[in-house]
Amino acid sequence: MTKEQLAQLIKDRNIRIVDLKFVDLPGLWQHFTVPVAEVDDNIWIHGLGFDGSSIRGFQKIEESDMLIVPDINTAVLDPATEQTTISLVCDIVDPITKKPYSRDPRAIAKKAEAYLKSTGQFDTSYWGPEAEFFIFDDVRFDQNAHSGYYFIDSVEGAWNSGNGEGTNAGYTIPHKQGYFPVAPYDTLMDIRTEMVLAMKDVGIDVEAHHHEVATAGQCEIDMRFDTLTKMADKLLMYKYIVKNVARRHGKVATFMPKPLFGDNGSGMHCHQSLWKDGQNTFYDAKGYALTSETCRYYIGGLLSHARALMAFCAPTTNSYKRLVPGYEAPVNLVYSARNRSAACRIPMISDNPKAKRIEFRPPDPLANPYLAFPAMLMAGLDGIENKLDPGAPLERNTYELSAEEAAQMRTVPGSLAESVQALEEDPDFLLRGGVFTPDVIETWIGLQKEAIDAVRLRPHPHEFALYFGA
Repeated sequence: MTKEQLAQLIKDRNIRIVDLKFVDLPGLWQHFTVPVAEVDDNIWIHGLGFDGSSIRGFQKIEESDMLIVPDINTAVLDPATEQTTISLVCDIVDPITKKPYSRDPRAIAKKAEAYLKSTGQFDTSYWGPEAEFFIFDDVRFDQNAHSGYYFIDSVEGAWNSGNGEGTNAGYTIPHKQGYFPVAPYDTLMDIRTEMVLAMKDVGIDVEAHHHEVATAGQCEIDMRFDTLTKMADKLLMYKYIVKNVARRHGKVATFMPKPLFGDNGSGMHCHQSLWKDGQNTFYDAKGYALTSETCRYYIGGLLSHARALMAFCAPTTNSYKRLVPGYEAPVNLVYSARNRSAACRIPMISDNPKAKRIEFRPPDPLANPYLAFPAMLMAGLDGIENKLDPGAPLERNTYELSAEEAAQMRTVPGSLAESVQALEEDPDFLLRGGVFTPDVIETWIGLQKEAIDAVRLRPHPHEFALYFGA
């Protein structure tokens, strides 16, 4: 979109309000809203000021002044506001140096794309995240010095089969059987369709939507692939739309990886490929599963650095409630064609060279895409540069290995603390080309350790069942 086109849209729709959005380090959109008169020629060059010390992972209070500069190419009509509003995604700029802010996740995504081109081997990376989520009817949680609990409910929940209150509970979805029966089991088709139409209105191409495996409202909407920064922008808008459409229906959506005990969690399988001059460098008609040597080295990089990657790709304590065997969670660091129990999968749904890609399955939807996508890209590029051989593919179900075989298998970390330690021990691949900077990694690790301590210090409800009467 040009400035002239934006001005014409504002005039045609009599728009009076503009919402300016930017992403904090953990990956949540922040925003403030201005009258349309503030969007003049000056804003595209000099931006608008805000308090960076109030944003997670940004500035100290003595250096709080920061600028946001909107990206005109992100201008859309906001899909969640009652008043017709222009939404703009913004970049963060240091007001002293006038350079992109090192801890702005969107700036890191842009640097990753620039680094990719600087290799001379590739010019484009394509990304297709599959972000799963839950839609619940009721959520309550609290913790204080003397109590702690959470309560979740959904009309689809298997636990409601004996509930005689309100609606007929005969069509509840049994645990692990939500993929994917029609209505009346699936009560959320119309809500997902509303989400899809809102996504299409803001330029997000959607391929399909469906119920997912877990009971109680687990869903997935599949976006068509795009380049790295654009896809990260789209994923933040995707989350924004999902949450706000659910709210309009009196429901609540969450991207928390493991809100339910004893059923599947929500992942964000990330499809990715590298291209040069319009050609997919991951394709080779004679290679394993139609993959090139470049593709297999890329896989080698992902698997080699996977434990450190999890600090960005599975960035919460709750993430590791999902990453356990038995719930389709890919914990074993191997690769395979078609095998969904492997951490890295090569989809075999088409022999079209343009469709050849790899799917990295451990990430979850609480990952900040502006950090997780670049981290995976840098790991893959390190694999290509250093010719990291991923070894032989594993075609067997990794959950059915013998005890001896399983003991030899490299796995993702079992906790966020292990992931953070792995990142502390293996950060160098991220620092190449200045894509990530030491202050970003240090700040990220600090935030993660705060979360680890916050959970570690609180009694867990199940500890009372285990120990109270001992």
